[in-house]
Amino acid sequence: MKAIIGRTILLTLTFSAIVAVFFYFFIDGRLVEYQYLLFNMEAADMPLIAWLFSTIFIISLVIAGWIGQNGRTKENIIIGKLQDLYAKQEFTKSNKVKRKTNRSIEQLYEVLEAQRNSLRRITDERVETQDQLIQERIIQERQRLARELHDSVSQQLFAASMLLSALAEQAEEGPIHKPLLQVEKMVQQAQLEMRALLLHLRPAALHNQTLAKGLEELLSELQEKVTFDITHRLEDIELSKGAEDHLFRIAQETLSNTLRHAKATEVEILLIERDGLAILRVQDNGVGFKQDDGKGGSYGLQNVKERAIEIGGSCKIVSVPSQGTIVEVKLPILKGELADDSSAVGG
Repeated sequence: MKAIIGRTILLTLTFSAIVAVFFYFFIDGRLVEYQYLLFNMEAADMPLIAWLFSTIFIISLVIAGWIGQNGRTKENIIIGKLQDLYAKQEFTKSNKVKRKTNRSIEQLYEVLEAQRNSLRRITDERVETQDQLIQERIIQERQRLARELHDSVSQQLFAASMLLSALAEQAEEGPIHKPLLQVEKMVQQAQLEMRALLLHLRPAALHNQTLAKGLEELLSELQEKVTFDITHRLEDIELSKGAEDHLFRIAQETLSNTLRHAKATEVEILLIERDGLAILRVQDNGVGFKQDDGKGGSYGLQNVKERAIEIGGSCKIVSVPSQGTIVEVKLPILKGELADDSSAVGG
């Protein structure tokens, strides 16, 4: 309201000055006549000059109100556009404001959008870096635990197994021979559990090697620690880094489960490429399990299925009691190709 009053007074003074200048320069020698007309001649009991200034004031008030209303309208439009930039993160041009104003708001929107994208990228990179640091610390801690278990508990179990074996041979005819054999068997089972645990805690990394090379090193290291025979056929297959890592972990998971539960004497590992598919198969001649009794999950293969799905592959498990188990994962090598599950085991 103060702005309208101030603007009205300014316009009134401006128009009055224009009228005064007009009378001064253009009336010339007839000033006396016009003085009489303006000051003595009345209309509705008001001198003509009063009507003149009243008209000027009213016109100034109307113009000031129109200017104020137009300014408020444009101000509301600009405020709405700025609120859209903040709340909706969008900008649309308006025909009610000048092109220059539209362009200025659009430039502001472009700057804010660029800053938002930059902040999102920085935030994502920070989260990825934090996740990577957490994973590295987890791996370091698992490796530390694996070293301590290997240097202490695993060695003690081995020594206990050797001692029990010697005692069982000395007491072959005594009453404690059978209990000693049972304890020795329990210690040997604990050794197997410990080796499986160490395989989980201290997984070998590919270190920029191919999947076949990494599996070969893993199997060579494992063969020195287990009693069953391991045979393998490994082909070099070009896969993405994520697919290689998942297949490597699937092999570790399956071998760990075989070590803990299968009681196998032979294990075969197969990594081949057939018909555009990468095929990883782990087969043992262990105790197996019935697939329809709901105990398949206890065999620890749920993680294998989940990892296969994550890389777009398929997993098939065939197990026959007293005959063994086959775990096979198929992964399309070329994008768009699908695994043919019809030959999951036989091929």
